[in-house]
Amino acid sequence: MAQGSAEVPADVVAELASSAGSDWGVLRARVTERMGAALAAFERERYRDVLRMLRPVVDAVPSAPTPRELLGLSHYRLGNWRAALHQLDAFAALSGSSDQDPVRMDCHRALGHHSRVRALWDELRRSSPEPDVLVEGRLVLAGAIADRGELGEAIRILAEAGAGKAVRRPADRHVRQWYALADLLERSGDLVTARSLFARVAATDPDAYDVASRLETLGGPPLRPGSPTGGSRPSKGGRGTR
Repeated sequence: MAQGSAEVPADVVAELASSAGSDWGVLRARVTERMGAALAAFERERYRDVLRMLRPVVDAVPSAPTPRELLGLSHYRLGNWRAALHQLDAFAALSGSSDQDPVRMDCHRALGHHSRVRALWDELRRSSPEPDVLVEGRLVLAGAIADRGELGEAIRILAEAGAGKAVRRPADRHVRQWYALADLLERSGDLVTARSLFARVAATDPDAYDVASRLETLGGPPLRPGSPTGGSRPSKGGRGTR
């Protein structure tokens, strides 16, 4: 394995080989080396390097979904919404997976394509995705609706899905929902409920987002040293309900 590369999972190697067909013998070393280097660069958040490394891979094995997914996510992290959509739409078509549908929704949201956000949300719901994927899609939908100034509708969508529900062992998705709902409630003027939800986020993960400053602004109690963390810090990959 080349220095600075990650090991390419066996199922991805098989996917690349299938896409390359009879050319795999010639392409194998170059494609797997670039794929491994791109995976390592993505982990280090060197997204421009990922773009440089993966473009030849996509050209060589255009029907392989994983390079398209990684290329699309790198464009997304760089704010290249249209380029991200181009690759992630291809990933969805090639793989049949809905895993990146929330990211596709968020790209359309950033571009002001509100009808596409809603259409993709409807497709995502029908696909019976994993809970984390469904939650991310719902958060993007609520954010897109809030972008149009419809805070009450955005709050309703999250509240009716149980986004504000307390759970004994919260996962990252619960923390993300609490924070998103608290943000919308604060913006709508319901400061008491917003403060309560921000406090719940802080009790689970004091380092989540900007929750400490949000609580301070709302007059919430200071965080105590050694507050329970109850889980890892939520992902900040998406635009959420900003």
